[in-house]
Amino acid sequence: MTKPLIGVLGASGAVGRAAVRELRALGHTGLRLGGRTAAALCAVAEEDPAGHDETVWADATAPDGLRAFTEGCDLVLNCAGPTYRLRATVAAAALAAGAHCVDVAGDDPAAEDLLAAGDPARDGRTVVLSAGALPGLSSLLPRWLAGQGLDRVSALTAYCGGLETCSPTVAHDLMLSLTSGGADGAAYGEALAAVRGGRRVPRTLRTAEDTEHHAFPGRVALQPYLSGESERLATALGLDRLDWYNVHPGPAVRALLNRLPGRLAAGDDPAELADRLFLAADLDLAGRAPYYVMDFALSGTASGRPATAGVTLRAASSYRLTATVGALAVDAVLRDRVPAGVHFACDVLDPGTVVRHLRGRGAADLRPTGTAAGADHVEEGAL
Repeated sequence: MTKPLIGVLGASGAVGRAAVRELRALGHTGLRLGGRTAAALCAVAEEDPAGHDETVWADATAPDGLRAFTEGCDLVLNCAGPTYRLRATVAAAALAAGAHCVDVAGDDPAAEDLLAAGDPARDGRTVVLSAGALPGLSSLLPRWLAGQGLDRVSALTAYCGGLETCSPTVAHDLMLSLTSGGADGAAYGEALAAVRGGRRVPRTLRTAEDTEHHAFPGRVALQPYLSGESERLATALGLDRLDWYNVHPGPAVRALLNRLPGRLAAGDDPAELADRLFLAADLDLAGRAPYYVMDFALSGTASGRPATAGVTLRAASSYRLTATVGALAVDAVLRDRVPAGVHFACDVLDPGTVVRHLRGRGAADLRPTGTAAGADHVEEGAL
């Protein structure tokens, strides 16, 4: 039986390179590596001692090059960006070539574009979007947590952020997310908003510019932020309350983020602002080890009594977390564990499988608390 051909677009980037390693660990070899720099692609290919990968020049903004890359693939994993500029460009090219697609980002704009063109399910094709760290793991971990000893959940508080280099894709997407990235042309999310009574309520929370949090070393800034993914999570879990905080440990990045809306409104060049974001991230990281943290606390009931369950994830890199979720989504699609159609990763991946893989590969350290600590101990013993 011929092995499926997986094309990894953006294979030499921070996420793409890590995704190639994760795919190989899952037993997927003979990959097609795509990107704009031949030398960097060859370096990724040379990491496979068997030497079965091929490299192909590909540019997501050049239709002809993208067409040549997707032709013959069974599945395309997109790790290229900027996400909110490409939208469904890569997924559409994959579908036109008769391939499935997994996108480590994508979000609502890509889903809207794909469904407007006709549901891929009619041709038996699958597209999995938001298969990364945030969005993606940011909804998978709370779903896993909800099954760890609680019989009902009512409220979630989340803190996500870290200190690491800023990739070009992340920088440009951050600029674009201020005015796009959400459903129906809206911004990606709303600062200060939260879920109350199961619905979005504006200006509910407050920013803390200089504070502490037990999961993060040193002083941090906490920015309340409610995204479309978080709202969908609240609906899926039946939450009455959801408070979500983006955590900014670096003062240089935080200061620039505070000025971004005003600078963009004043007509500053987004590319120049992105360059300043790279420099700010490097300045904050100087002399410090990079890290990324996700901290979740659920409250509800266990055996009819009030109870809580929590988990803190610590990793050296959010890019590797994104690569891991993307690779697991590819594996699930190829194993026919995801139905045809357009999906968000959190709706179709098994949270328990993701958690076990993160631990087994050493990609992250997970520390459960409350009812999750007891339930998790039993599960680990069973394994």
